[in-house]
Amino acid sequence: MASSSSASDVAEKSIYDFTVKDIDGNDVSLSTFKGKVLLIVNVASRCGLTTSNYTELAELYSKFKNQDMNGIAGLEILAFPCNQFGAQEPGSNQQIKEFACSRFKAEYPIFDKIDVNGENTAPLYKFLKASKSTGLLGTLVRDNVKWNFEKFLVDKNGNVVGRYEPTTSPANLENDVKQYLEA
Repeated sequence: MASSSSASDVAEKSIYDFTVKDIDGNDVSLSTFKGKVLLIVNVASRCGLTTSNYTELAELYSKFKNQDMNGIAGLEILAFPCNQFGAQEPGSNQQIKEFACSRFKAEYPIFDKIDVNGENTAPLYKFLKASKSTGLLGTLVRDNVKWNFEKFLVDKNGNVVGRYEPTTSPANLENDVKQYLEA
């Protein structure tokens, strides 16, 4: 189902208004994650950044997934496979799941393969990019996701509070995650 949304439509939404498909094809309402800090990442299995990112995402998740600060459960990482960058995520959902879970012990939710840029951009990514614009390179490409493993940080209230380059190590996000867990 194609959906068109203008900037004003996006501004009126909350991250909790979105429903996405998980890697097994089930609908998941992002309202399920209310009260948690979210790190939303577009992932790929054949990228030069794969090993370091998957390894560090698993470590970050393990460290903060059950942190209970101020009565709120901790961090949730939401991984969205994407094949738009150098065709580095060519596998089926089952192959992606097997790769991430067996090779990198990914325990966090992995979702259906999506587009993060272009005509078929997933509505969630339209929202994320509009919420945390990079402001670079003019109006046409400034908000595009640059490559695999670009990261968006969402606070416990559903506000997009950070956007990080693909080359930003998940380990380097630890202080930002702690800041929003403690807020």
